[in-house]
Amino acid sequence: MQFDPRSPEVRANPYPYYEMLQRYAPVFYWEEWGMTFLSRHEDCQTLLRDNRLAHGQFMEVPEQQRPLLDMQNNWLLLQNPPDHTRLRALVHKAFTPRMVEQLRGTIQEITDELLDSVQDAGRMDVIADLAYPLPVTVIARMIGIPEADYDRFHGWSDALARSLDFTEETAVYDRAAVAAAEFTDYLAELAQRRRVEPGSDLLSALVAVEEEGDRLTEAELYGTCSLLLVAGHETTINLIGNGTLALLQNRPQWELLCGQPDLAKTAVEELLRYDSPVQLTSRLALEPIEVGEHTLPAHTMVTFLLGAANRDTAVFDAPDRLDITRKPNPHLAFGSGIHYCLGAPLARLEGQIAFTTLTRRFPKLQLANDTPCYRDNYVLRGLETLQTEF
Repeated sequence: MQFDPRSPEVRANPYPYYEMLQRYAPVFYWEEWGMTFLSRHEDCQTLLRDNRLAHGQFMEVPEQQRPLLDMQNNWLLLQNPPDHTRLRALVHKAFTPRMVEQLRGTIQEITDELLDSVQDAGRMDVIADLAYPLPVTVIARMIGIPEADYDRFHGWSDALARSLDFTEETAVYDRAAVAAAEFTDYLAELAQRRRVEPGSDLLSALVAVEEEGDRLTEAELYGTCSLLLVAGHETTINLIGNGTLALLQNRPQWELLCGQPDLAKTAVEELLRYDSPVQLTSRLALEPIEVGEHTLPAHTMVTFLLGAANRDTAVFDAPDRLDITRKPNPHLAFGSGIHYCLGAPLARLEGQIAFTTLTRRFPKLQLANDTPCYRDNYVLRGLETLQTEF
């Protein structure tokens, strides 16, 4: 059995490897990194909800990487109760379906403006012209990042996202540490401005909580904001990019959505399942855990292959087929349990608006070449560019 998430073959198309894992080694120990991969939907769904698994704090790192460690150790994504419960409660209200729905008009306006800018060209890079600027603009406005700083934020986000991937390149973590230090300094300066002149944005609200002194520390403030900014757009970029590619490669499904825009909700769920923006997540076993015939010892790093679970034949009929009418669709693209993606309602709405607007305005959209260009990131699976014409 050869499965190495660092290999170019796996990164180009992991799904045949997932099928092999599910068939022959659904509980697969990767000796080189000392972690166990789970690929079956049932195992992933069950253990993601199991409180015997938790996030472990990052180990000691070289001094130059300390800013990255400090930032990530304050990310909500990597916290355990009770800190996770406390931090999530502080930001949850901003991402409820009701609050997100109030952004529909804004998201539609941004989408139309972005597509207006490429209308006359007759061609577009779906990533650079839509998938990236749409969620970045939305989450940055929600948090309170000035538009003039979006480009700086993009660079920091790319570096931090790369550090979450499988790599042994020290330079990747060094660059991420520099980004973390610069990002923290930036957020500290911006937070100070909000203390003097608060606004209606989420940062101002979190600053007010931090000043109370008993609910949110300064480090947690910067960690929470940085995670929201990174996670709030990285996954949606991949949803829109991967989803557009899947639809254009399965032309009847594109035509179906063009003719029936009311299928947008089920289409987004299917696109999340078909080529998941986040391929995996990990937990640490706090005690021995039984998985079928296997026993995972305490302190085992357990990695849930969400992309594999979403192609499990035990749950999904013809999982390798794109079907935007698929119901039910119990995919795990947003995880499960207490760490279920906080921004799921926002990502869903942005995806629905992006795909319905694309199909309405550019029904003849087609790929400009047959070779998709993916980013060098296995965990956050997405395209570098997606050249199209219409």
